[in-house]
Amino acid sequence: MSLLGGAWTPNIIWYLSAGPRRFGELRHDIPAISAKVLTGRLRDLETKGVLWRRVMPTSPPSVEYGLTELGTEFQPAIAAIVEIGHKLKQRQAAHGQSSSMATAAP
Repeated sequence: MSLLGGAWTPNIIWYLSAGPRRFGELRHDIPAISAKVLTGRLRDLETKGVLWRRVMPTSPPSVEYGLTELGTEFQPAIAAIVEIGHKLKQRQAAHGQSSSMATAAP
């Protein structure tokens, strides 16, 4: 469980679950994360074996990240958390609409 304990880790795994991404793409996917924090999280996850890092032989060099087999094992847990989040948002929206309707009624 300590693998998912870091800030932004579930977000990174979620976006990498769609396929390999470059650093800039991850920054675009998660705009609230700083470059420094993203770099640290990616290094940490690579060290723990959750993702792989591949340097592309281009000029200038670009780096691509993807999930390892271990990393893909987290996908169902993160998907379940996302699903619960969606349900909570729907519930809040429903309660917000019903309470505003109750105050608007004569």
